[in-house]
Amino acid sequence: MFLWSRWEILIFLLYTGIITSLHKVFGFEFLNVPWTPVALIGTAVAFLVGFQNNAAYDRIWEARKIWGAIVNTSRTWGMMIQDMIDNQHASKSMSEEVLKEQKRTLVYRHIAWMTALRYSMRQKKSWEAFEESSTNREWSKMIHIPEKVSTLQDNLLMYLSQKELEYVMSKGNKQTAILYLQSRHIRELKDKGHIWEFAFIELENVLEELFTHQGKSERIKNFPYPRQYASLAFYLVRLFVVLLPFGIVPEFAEISKDFMTDYPKIGNFFIWLAIPFCACVSWAFHIMERMARVGENPFEGTANDVPISNIARGIEINLREMLDEKTDNIPAQFPEEKNVQM
Repeated sequence: MFLWSRWEILIFLLYTGIITSLHKVFGFEFLNVPWTPVALIGTAVAFLVGFQNNAAYDRIWEARKIWGAIVNTSRTWGMMIQDMIDNQHASKSMSEEVLKEQKRTLVYRHIAWMTALRYSMRQKKSWEAFEESSTNREWSKMIHIPEKVSTLQDNLLMYLSQKELEYVMSKGNKQTAILYLQSRHIRELKDKGHIWEFAFIELENVLEELFTHQGKSERIKNFPYPRQYASLAFYLVRLFVVLLPFGIVPEFAEISKDFMTDYPKIGNFFIWLAIPFCACVSWAFHIMERMARVGENPFEGTANDVPISNIARGIEINLREMLDEKTDNIPAQFPEEKNVQM
């Protein structure tokens, strides 16, 4: 945390040091702001930044619940595909190999849907400003977000046929296009009798759930934390940080004068303690506002985001194991870097 905000800490120390030097060394004792306006601004900032942090946490937690629901629904989809596709009501039976391939296609297409969704969530929006800070860019270079390393098309090629890939890549909302392909596929299997009509309805209900999870995830991604609240907190914190030394330094100067009578050595240097004290208070308000700012967008690809890449890969591993694939053919989980999940 201190390393992440080290430049701001240096700025706070330098700025307060300048105000203290002007007051102590050059005798600019008129650099004095009454505590009342400073305290009032500080109170307003505390309420506003607290509200912003709560809102940012709610967005992160809701995003995590959505992707937790995707985990459960995905496992349900895999179970139903395994058990509801058979020859029991078919007019023309398929071989076991063909049935297995039909199931594999539906499961792989679902993995393609999760892949398209996570790539969509990682797309940069104009209001996502995490990497505008140099220390944020440093953290971004330390971890490798899978969606920034490889392309969506290369990943979808592993799960879709060439014809399906061309169809999906031609659409703006690629994850929606994949769910349409899923619905069309199970309808065709129903028409041939390989899926019982009641089972078809249940599978369509699962697709409806996936559409719901997708819509909720897209809502968080596409609707930012309201700018009027974020901007007001940003500017008020900076106003408070600018005014704070003009209130604290004179107070320490008065205490220093009181010490001069009995403890002249301490009193002569006591005013300089205003520098670390003021820097600590400024840092506390700044870091709370900055934490809220980086937590507003839980899919941006930062160290504090919902690890949708790990979640999606975990589901893929589960589903492919249920297809009885060989372990060597199943991709490994994305590794943690700097104790951060992707």
